[in-house]
Amino acid sequence: MRKEGSLFGSIDWLIVIIYFTLVVLGWFNIFASVYDPVANQSILDMNLNSGRQLVFIGVALVPILVILLLDFRIYESFAPLFYGIMILLLAGVLVFGREVNGAKAWFEIGAFRFQPAEFTKMATAMLLARYVSSTGVKLTDFSSQLKVFLILGLPIGLIMLQPDFGSVIIFASLIIPMYREGFPSIYLILGLTIGVLFVLTLLVPQNYLFIGIGAVTLIAAIMQWKKPKRLIPVALIAIGITCFVLATDFILNEVIYEYQKKRVEAIFRPELVDPQAEGWNLEQSKIAIGSGGFAGKGFLEGTQTKFGYVPEQSTDFIFSTLAEEHGWIGSLVLVTLFIALILRVIFIAERQKSKFARVYGYSVASILFFHFSINIAMTIGLFPVVGIPLPFFSYGGSSLWSFTIMLFILLKIDMHRSQVLMRF
Repeated sequence: MRKEGSLFGSIDWLIVIIYFTLVVLGWFNIFASVYDPVANQSILDMNLNSGRQLVFIGVALVPILVILLLDFRIYESFAPLFYGIMILLLAGVLVFGREVNGAKAWFEIGAFRFQPAEFTKMATAMLLARYVSSTGVKLTDFSSQLKVFLILGLPIGLIMLQPDFGSVIIFASLIIPMYREGFPSIYLILGLTIGVLFVLTLLVPQNYLFIGIGAVTLIAAIMQWKKPKRLIPVALIAIGITCFVLATDFILNEVIYEYQKKRVEAIFRPELVDPQAEGWNLEQSKIAIGSGGFAGKGFLEGTQTKFGYVPEQSTDFIFSTLAEEHGWIGSLVLVTLFIALILRVIFIAERQKSKFARVYGYSVASILFFHFSINIAMTIGLFPVVGIPLPFFSYGGSSLWSFTIMLFILLKIDMHRSQVLMRF
């Protein structure tokens, strides 16, 4: 029986079980990714990432307990405060942060490192949910749409200054839950169009691209020749597309770092990338995944893994460890767990009576889906390497804690779904 109001009686145990399954599996795979067969190391060794990850897992139990004890209304009531604090931290990291892999995204205090962008995703999701659920807000109104973009745009702008383009993508994904609440589809169409143009800019030589734009514009103009008023929008669209192509080319060659450019080219222009240099990470990851076959080589038996061929294997490329040692079967199990988790989160979001809870639930689902899909896609060569961890699985305290807090806040709100959700 479910006893609503008790500490654990009404919690969604399916999500709790999936959560701890992913955390434990991630811990074992982190150990496999750093294991040295010569040194005969222990999974509990605090000099290894696996030992430190166990500490992170233990610490994660503290916010879980605190979240379950706190009043469920605190998250909507104090969403602006949480958001404001995280924005200040994002600004502060640009001044006082430590640069890691070309991005100034971390605070470092002794051996402890903290990445504010991870927690800002959750704070932004809460503020968006609070705003959308406010009285009188209609997402069909342009003023409401503008405020949504401002809430998203502030952290995105600060994160781009770091720069951390992986986190920017995740923040942009928070626009998707807005469509459940009536956001115009034109923005989704515009986003997809920009994505297609970006890929075409990378795949097609610029001269041919301009010829194609000119040909399509000419055909459209001929078709609308009897309606002169429509020729102006056709011309404006053509000019806009041309400017976008030129801007993309300028950003790739003049704005972003060389290593970031090479990561993009490794996917779309592999002939321009040296597989022994800039393309090494991706190449070794694909070799590791492919060598796992159907059932894998066995735990701690992955040759690509234990001999250190794949860089960053306990963080961004943790999936290659699983795929090499447990093969297609292990990969299927992991993908199934994530799909089950995301679908369950969507189910929880849909059964909420409160709009705040529903929007926040869909935001959690969106963040988890984009992290999961992009991380795996970049390890198999379907997406540029952008430094996005696999939720609950990759090594790192900031990542584990932020995903844990974000998920259990949803579970806490869901425990009181039959009550009227009111702010303090």
